[in-house]
Amino acid sequence: VQLQASGGGSVQAGGSLRLSCQSSDSSFSTYAIGWFRQAPGKEREFVAAISRNGHKIEYGDPAKGRFTISRDGAKNAVHLQMTRLKVEDTAVYYCAADPLVVTMKFAEYWGQGTQVTVSS
Repeated sequence: VQLQASGGGSVQAGGSLRLSCQSSDSSFSTYAIGWFRQAPGKEREFVAAISRNGHKIEYGDPAKGRFTISRDGAKNAVHLQMTRLKVEDTAVYYCAADPLVVTMKFAEYWGQGTQVTVSS
C-alpha cells in the first residue's frame, strides 16, 4: 500500500498541527496505521498507532496527552492532531502501515515523511 504523509510545517511552541496519512489504495482500510518520527541524530521514535477499525489506539510517550490519532474511513486517511507542540517535537514524521498495531514497529510500508519544525 502506498502512503502519502502531509500537513507538516513550521509552528511556534504551544501551537498545533494536523498531519494526515492518505492513500488511494483501497487496501488502506485493511491496515493499522502508525506515526513515527525521527529527529536529526536520533533514532526513530514511535508516536501513535490506530487499528484498522479504529478501536485500538496506542500512543508513545511523546504523544500522550497532547496528540490524538484518528481515522477517516470515507477519505482513506489517518490524522494526527498535535497540540501544545514543543521544540523537541521537531522531526520528520512518517506514517506506516501494518496489519496490527502491536507489530507496527516492524511495518513493511512507509510514507515519505513530512517535516515538523517547532520554534521557541
